[in-house]
Order: sequence, then C-alpha cells, then structure tokens
Amino acid sequence: MESSELSLKLMSQSGVHARKKKFECNFCGKIFKHRTSVKLHMTIHSGKLEHSCYLCGKGFREKSSLKTHMMLHTGEKPFACDVCCKKFPTKANLKTHMNVHSGEKPFSCDICGAIFKVKESLINHMWIHTTGKPFVCSVCSKGFSRQGILNRHILKNHMRVHTGEKPFICSVCSKGFSQKETLKSHMRVHTGEKPFFCDVCSKGFSLKAILKTHMRIHTGEKPFTCSVCSKEFSQKETLKSHMRVHTGEKPFVCDICSKGFSLKGNLKSHMRVHTGEKPFTCEVLHSLYQEVILCRRKHKFTSKNQNIDNIGN
Repeated sequence: MESSELSLKLMSQSGVHARKKKFECNFCGKIFKHRTSVKLHMTIHSGKLEHSCYLCGKGFREKSSLKTHMMLHTGEKPFACDVCCKKFPTKANLKTHMNVHSGEKPFSCDICGAIFKVKESLINHMWIHTTGKPFVCSVCSKGFSRQGILNRHILKNHMRVHTGEKPFICSVCSKGFSQKETLKSHMRVHTGEKPFFCDVCSKGFSLKAILKTHMRIHTGEKPFTCSVCSKEFSQKETLKSHMRVHTGEKPFVCDICSKGFSLKGNLKSHMRVHTGEKPFTCEVLHSLYQEVILCRRKHKFTSKNQNIDNIGN
C-alpha cells in the first residue's frame, strides 16, 4: 500500500515538473515555467514592444521598464541613499551609488586589472585599450572613441568653435572664450600664476601642455617628423612652419608692399623696413659711437676756445 502511494506521489510530482516546463519558445527552443514568461520572451524575436511611452514614444518589452522610464519625465526618485540622502529613480541606481560610500569596486578590467565602482566607468575605460575612433564629428570630421564624448564635443564645446559663440568673457581684458576652462587658463596671463613646475629645472608654466612641451628640452624627444626631409621637431607647430619650406607657402603678407613670408616672425622683422624701427643695439658699437661723439664735442670746444684766444690777442 505504501509502495503504491509513493509511486503515485512520484508520478504526481513528475507531472508537476513536466507542467512547469511545457512553455517552449518556437524560435530558439528555450523553455519557461510560465506562459507570460514565454510571451514576453517572444518579443525579443519579433521586435514587438507592447508597452510604449505616450510622451516620447519609446517602446519597452516589460511594463515595469516603462514605469521606470516614466520617472525620467516625472522626475520621481523614490529610492534615497541613507548616507547622503541623494535620490534615484531605480533601486539598481541606488545600489550602484552605494559603492561610492563603501569604496567597493566590483567591476574590473580583464586587460589591465583596473577596478571601478560602476559598470559605466569600466565601459568607458575599455576604450583606452583600443585605438579606434569610430564616432566622427559631422562638422570638422574629428574622430572620438565614444558617442558620449562626441555628443559633448558637439553640444557643449565644439559647436561654439564653428558658430563663433564665446560666452565666457575675461573680466580684465574682455577677451571671449568658447569654454570655461579656457578662460580659467587665460586668467593666469593676468595673475602670473604658474602652477605647473618642471621636475628637472623647477621652471613654472601656466599650462600643463606647455610644461609637457618644455620637458622635451630635457629628454631630447622630437616626436614630430617631416615627411619630406625627415627632420625632427619637438613641437607640432614648428613642424607645421617648417613644411612651408617645402610647399613654398607664404601666408603672412605685408600690408604695405604685399611681400609674403612663411613665418609671422619674419613679417614682423620686415615691417621695420617701413617703420624705421631699430630695436636691437650693439653694445660695442654703441660704446664706440658715444666715444666718437664725446671726442667731437671736446674737439669742437677746444677749437672754439682757441678762436676766442686769438681774437683777444
């Protein structure tokens, strides 16, 4: 009797398990416990998104995803951090944020081992290991490693370069800048601040980029090579100027005689031909010249005195 009851019980349990796995996807064969689960799964294959936002039209497979999305429009943030009281729209966002307080860094790079608090930071970091820049600016054709960087380039910084907008004005000289950081760097011209110091000679610089260029004096590094004559340069701008030797380009033109020059400095020197300016004095010749003048004055004075004596006699 007991054996029969046990057999029936096993058969009953077997039937329960069989019923639980009877919902199968017709496309990929994946089995689900519930009819609603397989129905939701089928939207992956069909591309049909049943739940759509009535404000922006974005579609979602799950109703809960739509509900979370709606918080972007309503501004609702029901999940608050117990430490800093910052609020978040989803529980997952709050959980990620808590890593800031705990110091936990669960996301690690498989290539270099760098660890991060949030997954997005890891994704951004991974671009360091690739040299590709697939996201190209439609205005200037400059390439970027990520879409987000391109968007910031266009919306916040770069578009001002093309539109000419310069909303950040220097309070001292009224010069305008397209970026706040550029204005901040410019202010050091007026303050004389030089926060970037060379470790070798202790010379200070107003910009980090200038310090980087300066360091090549000590290292002897010349990363910019002329494609024509293979001459090497420490600065990109110097190479650019040098290339005019080969191209014959003379973009700097004299307003008076229309003579062209390859360098701005050469044009500046040339302008002295027209202005008559002579800013450089030879100390040796200057000293000799002064002696000649004094000698002439002395001689003139002596001759004058002799003439007076002759008249008196």
